[in-house]
Amino acid sequence: MSNHEIKDRFRGFLPVVIDVETAGFNAKTDALLEFAASILRMDENGELYIYETVEFKVKPFEGANLEKEALEFTGIDPFAEDRDDLDEKEAISQMFTKVRKELKSTGCKRAILVGHNAAFDHGFLNAAIERCEIKRNPFHPFSSFDTASLSGLAFGQTVLAKACQVAGIEFSNSQAHSAQYDTEKTAELFCEIVNRWKRLGGWSLVTDGQADTMESAFGKVDSI
Repeated sequence: MSNHEIKDRFRGFLPVVIDVETAGFNAKTDALLEFAASILRMDENGELYIYETVEFKVKPFEGANLEKEALEFTGIDPFAEDRDDLDEKEAISQMFTKVRKELKSTGCKRAILVGHNAAFDHGFLNAAIERCEIKRNPFHPFSSFDTASLSGLAFGQTVLAKACQVAGIEFSNSQAHSAQYDTEKTAELFCEIVNRWKRLGGWSLVTDGQADTMESAFGKVDSI
Protein backbone atom coordinates (compact mmCIF):
# COMPACT_ATOMS: atom_id res chain seq x y z
CA MET A 1 0.00 0.00 0.00
CA SER A 2 1.35 3.42 -0.98
CA ASN A 3 2.15 5.93 1.74
CA HIS A 4 1.86 8.88 -0.64
CA GLU A 5 -0.90 11.16 0.64
CA ILE A 6 -1.87 14.59 -0.60
CA LYS A 7 -2.02 15.93 2.97
CA ASP A 8 1.76 15.47 3.16
CA ARG A 9 2.52 17.33 -0.10
CA PHE A 10 1.48 20.88 0.78
CA ARG A 11 1.78 20.93 4.56
CA GLY A 12 -1.78 19.83 5.15
CA PHE A 13 -3.34 22.06 2.49
CA LEU A 14 -5.60 20.62 -0.22
CA PRO A 15 -5.11 22.34 -3.61
CA VAL A 16 -8.43 23.15 -5.29
CA VAL A 17 -8.26 24.76 -8.73
CA ILE A 18 -10.71 27.63 -9.27
CA ASP A 19 -11.60 29.74 -12.29
CA VAL A 20 -14.22 32.49 -12.32
CA GLU A 21 -15.94 34.18 -15.25
CA THR A 22 -17.17 37.67 -14.45
CA ALA A 23 -18.89 40.76 -15.84
CA GLY A 24 -15.89 42.99 -15.21
CA PHE A 25 -12.70 43.41 -13.21
CA ASN A 26 -14.02 44.90 -9.96
CA ALA A 27 -14.74 42.10 -7.48
CA LYS A 28 -16.86 44.37 -5.28
CA THR A 29 -19.19 45.75 -7.95
CA ASP A 30 -19.11 43.43 -10.98
CA ALA A 31 -21.13 40.23 -11.26
CA LEU A 32 -19.73 36.76 -10.73
CA LEU A 33 -21.29 34.78 -13.61
CA GLU A 34 -19.66 31.34 -13.51
CA PHE A 35 -17.10 29.46 -11.50
CA ALA A 36 -15.72 25.94 -11.45
CA ALA A 37 -13.58 23.96 -9.04
CA SER A 38 -11.32 21.00 -9.79
CA ILE A 39 -10.52 18.78 -6.82
CA LEU A 40 -7.12 17.10 -7.06
CA ARG A 41 -5.99 13.78 -5.65
CA MET A 42 -2.66 11.96 -5.42
CA ASP A 43 -2.04 8.53 -6.96
CA GLU A 44 0.06 5.68 -5.57
CA ASN A 45 3.18 7.15 -7.17
CA GLY A 46 2.73 10.51 -5.44
CA GLU A 47 1.52 12.31 -8.58
CA LEU A 48 -1.43 14.68 -8.74
CA TYR A 49 -4.45 14.20 -11.00
CA ILE A 50 -7.89 15.73 -11.45
CA TYR A 51 -10.44 13.76 -9.46
CA GLU A 52 -13.57 15.82 -10.04
CA THR A 53 -14.67 19.16 -11.48
CA VAL A 54 -17.86 20.96 -10.51
CA GLU A 55 -19.21 23.99 -12.37
CA PHE A 56 -21.80 26.58 -11.36
CA LYS A 57 -23.59 29.26 -13.34
CA VAL A 58 -24.41 32.18 -11.06
CA LYS A 59 -27.21 34.74 -11.08
CA PRO A 60 -25.86 38.31 -10.93
CA PHE A 61 -26.32 39.67 -7.43
CA GLU A 62 -28.80 42.50 -6.92
CA GLY A 63 -27.33 45.78 -8.18
CA ALA A 64 -24.37 44.06 -9.87
CA ASN A 65 -22.55 45.92 -12.63
CA LEU A 66 -22.42 44.17 -16.03
CA GLU A 67 -19.73 45.49 -18.34
CA LYS A 68 -20.74 45.05 -21.99
CA GLU A 69 -17.15 44.39 -23.07
CA ALA A 70 -16.74 41.62 -20.49
CA LEU A 71 -19.93 39.89 -21.60
CA GLU A 72 -18.85 40.08 -25.23
CA PHE A 73 -15.42 38.69 -24.34
CA THR A 74 -16.76 35.66 -22.46
CA GLY A 75 -19.83 35.14 -24.62
CA ILE A 76 -21.95 34.67 -21.49
CA ASP A 77 -25.57 35.86 -21.52
CA PRO A 78 -26.54 36.01 -17.83
CA PHE A 79 -30.22 36.40 -18.73
CA ALA A 80 -30.54 33.49 -21.20
CA GLU A 81 -33.81 31.62 -20.60
CA ASP A 82 -32.14 28.19 -20.70
CA ARG A 83 -29.37 29.17 -18.27
CA ASP A 84 -29.47 26.83 -15.27
CA ASP A 85 -28.09 29.25 -12.69
CA LEU A 86 -28.07 29.55 -8.91
CA ASP A 87 -27.89 32.40 -6.44
CA GLU A 88 -24.33 33.18 -5.36
CA LYS A 89 -24.80 31.86 -1.84
CA GLU A 90 -26.28 28.55 -2.97
CA ALA A 91 -23.59 28.00 -5.62
CA ILE A 92 -20.72 28.76 -3.25
CA SER A 93 -22.26 26.69 -0.47
CA GLN A 94 -22.59 23.67 -2.76
CA MET A 95 -18.95 23.99 -3.81
CA PHE A 96 -17.83 24.37 -0.19
CA THR A 97 -19.72 21.18 0.73
CA LYS A 98 -17.70 19.28 -1.90
CA VAL A 99 -14.45 20.76 -0.64
CA ARG A 100 -15.19 20.01 3.03
CA LYS A 101 -16.01 16.41 2.15
CA GLU A 102 -12.65 16.09 0.40
CA LEU A 103 -10.82 17.70 3.31
CA LYS A 104 -12.32 15.13 5.65
CA SER A 105 -11.51 12.16 3.41
CA THR A 106 -7.90 13.22 2.77
CA GLY A 107 -7.01 14.42 6.25
CA CYS A 108 -6.12 17.88 4.95
CA LYS A 109 -6.80 20.76 7.32
CA ARG A 110 -7.69 23.47 4.82
CA ALA A 111 -8.08 24.09 1.09
CA ILE A 112 -5.78 26.41 -0.83
CA LEU A 113 -6.89 28.06 -4.06
CA VAL A 114 -4.98 27.34 -7.27
CA GLY A 115 -5.65 29.72 -10.14
CA HIS A 116 -4.13 31.25 -13.25
CA ASN A 117 -3.50 34.81 -12.09
CA ALA A 118 -4.94 33.54 -8.82
CA ALA A 119 -5.42 36.95 -7.20
CA PHE A 120 -8.26 37.68 -9.63
CA ASP A 121 -10.18 34.47 -8.88
CA HIS A 122 -9.45 34.71 -5.16
CA GLY A 123 -10.63 38.31 -5.07
CA PHE A 124 -13.99 37.52 -6.68
CA LEU A 125 -14.51 34.44 -4.51
CA ASN A 126 -13.74 36.35 -1.32
CA ALA A 127 -15.97 39.26 -2.36
CA ALA A 128 -18.87 36.89 -2.98
CA ILE A 129 -18.28 35.14 0.37
CA GLU A 130 -18.39 38.50 2.14
CA ARG A 131 -21.44 39.65 0.18
CA CYS A 132 -23.32 36.44 1.02
CA GLU A 133 -22.19 36.52 4.66
CA ILE A 134 -20.86 32.96 4.48
CA LYS A 135 -19.13 32.28 7.78
CA ARG A 136 -17.36 28.95 7.24
CA ASN A 137 -14.84 29.24 4.43
CA PRO A 138 -12.72 26.09 3.90
CA PHE A 139 -10.13 28.03 1.85
CA HIS A 140 -7.13 29.88 3.21
CA PRO A 141 -8.27 33.53 3.13
CA PHE A 142 -5.28 34.97 1.26
CA SER A 143 -2.65 32.35 0.31
CA SER A 144 -2.86 30.71 -3.11
CA PHE A 145 -0.85 28.94 -5.80
CA ASP A 146 -0.61 30.95 -9.04
CA THR A 147 -0.01 28.90 -12.18
CA ALA A 148 0.94 32.03 -14.13
CA SER A 149 3.99 32.40 -11.88
CA LEU A 150 4.67 28.66 -11.72
CA SER A 151 4.46 28.23 -15.50
CA GLY A 152 6.68 31.26 -16.00
CA LEU A 153 9.29 29.47 -13.91
CA ALA A 154 8.73 26.01 -15.41
CA PHE A 155 8.07 26.83 -19.07
CA GLY A 156 8.93 30.49 -19.65
CA GLN A 157 5.29 31.27 -20.46
CA THR A 158 2.65 33.05 -18.37
CA VAL A 159 -0.37 33.01 -20.72
CA LEU A 160 -2.48 29.91 -20.01
CA ALA A 161 -2.82 28.80 -23.64
CA LYS A 162 0.90 29.22 -24.36
CA ALA A 163 1.96 27.55 -21.12
CA CYS A 164 -0.27 24.56 -21.90
CA GLN A 165 1.20 24.34 -25.40
CA VAL A 166 4.77 24.23 -24.07
CA ALA A 167 3.74 21.71 -21.41
CA GLY A 168 2.23 19.40 -24.05
CA ILE A 169 -1.37 20.01 -22.94
CA GLU A 170 -4.02 20.45 -25.63
CA PHE A 171 -5.74 23.84 -25.52
CA SER A 172 -8.67 25.09 -27.60
CA ASN A 173 -9.09 28.85 -27.84
CA SER A 174 -12.68 28.33 -29.00
CA GLN A 175 -13.54 26.56 -25.73
CA ALA A 176 -11.62 28.98 -23.50
CA HIS A 177 -13.35 31.46 -21.19
CA SER A 178 -15.85 28.96 -19.89
CA ALA A 179 -15.22 28.35 -16.20
CA GLN A 180 -15.10 24.57 -16.48
CA TYR A 181 -12.70 24.49 -19.44
CA ASP A 182 -10.30 27.05 -18.00
CA THR A 183 -10.39 25.38 -14.58
CA GLU A 184 -9.55 21.96 -15.98
CA LYS A 185 -6.75 23.31 -18.17
CA THR A 186 -5.32 25.22 -15.19
CA ALA A 187 -5.58 22.03 -13.14
CA GLU A 188 -3.80 20.00 -15.82
CA LEU A 189 -1.06 22.61 -15.94
CA PHE A 190 -0.64 22.69 -12.15
CA CYS A 191 -0.51 18.89 -11.97
CA GLU A 192 2.08 18.76 -14.76
CA ILE A 193 4.32 21.32 -13.04
CA VAL A 194 4.10 19.63 -9.63
CA ASN A 195 4.53 16.13 -11.07
CA ARG A 196 7.41 17.14 -13.33
CA TRP A 197 9.16 18.74 -10.35
CA LYS A 198 8.75 15.48 -8.42
CA ARG A 199 10.15 13.42 -11.31
CA LEU A 200 13.19 15.68 -11.33
CA GLY A 201 13.79 14.86 -7.68
CA GLY A 202 12.47 18.13 -6.30
CA TRP A 203 10.10 16.65 -3.75
CA SER A 204 9.84 13.57 -1.61
CA LEU A 205 7.83 12.81 1.51
CA VAL A 206 9.34 14.80 4.35
CA THR A 207 9.88 12.94 7.61
CA ASP A 208 10.30 14.69 10.95
CA GLY A 209 14.05 14.15 10.75
CA GLN A 210 14.25 15.60 7.25
CA ALA A 211 12.18 18.59 8.36
CA ASP A 212 14.64 19.26 11.18
CA THR A 213 17.52 19.10 8.68
CA MET A 214 15.74 21.45 6.27
CA GLU A 215 15.02 23.95 9.03
CA SER A 216 18.63 23.94 10.16
CA ALA A 217 19.74 24.61 6.58
CA PHE A 218 17.09 27.11 5.46
CA GLY A 219 15.35 28.29 8.61
CA LYS A 220 11.73 27.74 9.61
CA VAL A 221 9.23 28.87 6.99
CA ASP A 222 5.60 29.23 8.09
CA SER A 223 3.96 31.77 5.83
CA ILE A 224 0.74 29.87 5.11
